[in-house]
Amino acid sequence: MERFAWKAVIKEGKLAEYQNRHAHIWPEMKKVLKDAGIKNYTIWNTGNEVFGYFECEKGVAYAEKYQAQSPIVDKWNEYMKDVMVMEMDPSTGAQPKMKQVFFLA
Repeated sequence: MERFAWKAVIKEGKLAEYQNRHAHIWPEMKKVLKDAGIKNYTIWNTGNEVFGYFECEKGVAYAEKYQAQSPIVDKWNEYMKDVMVMEMDPSTGAQPKMKQVFFLA
């Protein structure tokens, strides 16, 4: 099981909308994430920053590739552009990988 973490910035005054959209995430988006092998997906925020973490049953590379090929993910990313700023890695089509500095099993 591989772990993945990402971060982004919520645009000023858009945190409530960001939270609302995730409270009503599209069923087809949930399906894409699950089909990509993603589980235990959690997003936290502090101020206008968000931090996401998930585990990849099929590996990070598979999850990245699966999501990059999904028109649903493209549609979701477009939908979220007005509330957040997220850097994307052009080589994977996913958020840049954060480097793990500590792990307690």
